Amino acid sequence: MHTTIFLLLMLAFLWIGRSIFIPFLIAVFLWYMINVIADYFRMIMPYQKNAHFIGKFFNWTSRILSIGAIGFVIYLFATHIHPMFAQLQNTLPVLQDKLWTAMRYLSTSFGLPLDTNILPNFTQIAATVGASAASIVASVGMILIYMLFLFLEQETFHNKMKNLFANKRQSKKYAYIIESVDKNMKRYLFMKTVISGLTGIFAYIWLRAIGLEFAGAWAFLMFIMNYIPTIGSIIACALPILFALAVSPSLQLPILTAIGLIGLEILFGNILDPKLTGKTLNLSTLAILINLVFWGMIWGVIGMFFSVPLLMITFIITAQFDSTRPIAVLLSANGTIPDIRDE
Repeated sequence: MHTTIFLLLMLAFLWIGRSIFIPFLIAVFLWYMINVIADYFRMIMPYQKNAHFIGKFFNWTSRILSIGAIGFVIYLFATHIHPMFAQLQNTLPVLQDKLWTAMRYLSTSFGLPLDTNILPNFTQIAATVGASAASIVASVGMILIYMLFLFLEQETFHNKMKNLFANKRQSKKYAYIIESVDKNMKRYLFMKTVISGLTGIFAYIWLRAIGLEFAGAWAFLMFIMNYIPTIGSIIACALPILFALAVSPSLQLPILTAIGLIGLEILFGNILDPKLTGKTLNLSTLAILINLVFWGMIWGVIGMFFSVPLLMITFIITAQFDSTRPIAVLLSANGTIPDIRDE
C-alpha cells in the first residue's frame, strides 16, 4: 500500500514539475554533449595534463569548439531545415484530405469498413510536436541559465561527490556508479549520433535523387526520430512515404521512397545499431518499449527522446544494490547484470 502511494506521488511530482524538469534535463543533456564533444576534441589536441595553465587553455578551447559545433547545427536548422518544416506544415491539410480520399476509395472498392480512428491525423501530430517545440523555445532562457551554472560548478562535482559520503566505501560505490553511467552514456550517445547522422545523410541523398520535396526536412526528421526507439523509426519512414503517396500522381515516387528509407532503417537501425550499441545497453526490448510509453505519457515527445538514457541510468544504479538488483535483472536483455562494486 505504501509503495503504491509513493509511486502515485512520484508520478504526480514528475507531471506537475515537468515545466522545471524538462528544461533542466535538456540543459544537462546539452552540457553533457558539449563535454563529450570537447573530450573528442582534446584527443586531437596537444593536451598537456601536467601543465596547469596549458591544460586549462586546451580545456576551454575544446569546450568553445564543441559549443561552436552545436551552434552550427542549430544555425543550419534555423536557416535551412526550419523553413522547410514551415512550408511542409502548410501542405498537411492537403495531405490529410488525400489520405481520406484514398481510404474512402479502398473502402468503396473492396467493401471494407472505414474506421476513421486508424487514420493518422497529421494536423494533430504537427500541433503536438509544435507545442513541444514551442515549450522548449519558451524555456531557452531557463535552459541557458542551467547550463551556465553547470559549467561554472562542474570543476567542483568530483570533490562534492567525494565528500558527500562520510563512509569511504559508500563514496567509492557511488563514484563507480557515476563513472559507469558516464562511460556507457558517452558510448551510447556517440554510437547513436553517428548512426542517426549517417541515416539522415543517406536519406537526404536518396530523397534528393528521386526528387521528393522537403528532402532536408525528412532527413532531419529521420536523424532526430532515430533517438526514439522503434516508434521513432516507424514515424520517420511513414510520414515521407505517405507524403510521397499524396503528392505523386503515380506509385513510382512512393515506392522509391519506401524502398530507400526502409532499406536505410533496416541497414542502420536493425543491423548496425544493435551490433554497435547492444553491448552498451544490454536492455530488454520490452523494458525499452514500456519505458518509452511511460515517459511519453509523463513528458510527451521530450520524454520519449530521453527514455533510453533514463532507463540506462536506472539499470546501472539498480544493479549496484541488493534490494534493487531484481529490477536490474528484469530490465536486462539476458538476465546478466554488472557485479556489485563495493571497493
